[in-house]
Amino acid sequence: MVEIETPRLRLRGWIEADFEPLAAMCADPRVMEFFPSTFSREETEALWKRIHAHFARYGFGPWAMEVEGEFAGSLGLNWVPFETHFTPCVEIGYRLRSEFWGRGLATEGGRTALRYGFEHLQLPEIVAFTVTANKRSRRVMEKIGLAFSEEFDHPLMPKGHPFERHVLYRISRSGWDDLPLDTRLHGVTS
Repeated sequence: MVEIETPRLRLRGWIEADFEPLAAMCADPRVMEFFPSTFSREETEALWKRIHAHFARYGFGPWAMEVEGEFAGSLGLNWVPFETHFTPCVEIGYRLRSEFWGRGLATEGGRTALRYGFEHLQLPEIVAFTVTANKRSRRVMEKIGLAFSEEFDHPLMPKGHPFERHVLYRISRSGWDDLPLDTRLHGVTS
């Protein structure tokens, strides 16, 4: 499995010791603010299995993010698991423990994951999406170079649910190539 290091973080494969901090992160109401609910242990176990299955099937997925030897969250690329007008496609996703927020780590890791997706996986496009109100996540999408595309109703959310409406951001391979070189090469932000 590919591991990637940046100046401040390491994107790596998952180890058994990651399960408990992953479960704690998924049970944290701050982290899960824009999800219908926090995850139960069973839901985290299902997530754990999906992550491992994605890596086994495609050779890439959401990595475990490590900062100074500590599990900080998950960040990486995965095939969107539902059908809608913009699928099939690969999304970039990230979820960090709240104590790691505000340091630019999602931006640093996100740029690195985009670079991997375009330069190594040769993906034609990468998307990201979130609930319309999730300003923190939207800001990361913009900082790593994705552009707002549209709003859409998430097909896995119940009709009328407060989180049904999502925003879609995109970046194509040519859009990535057009970004300033320092944005593409360095994940560190000021």
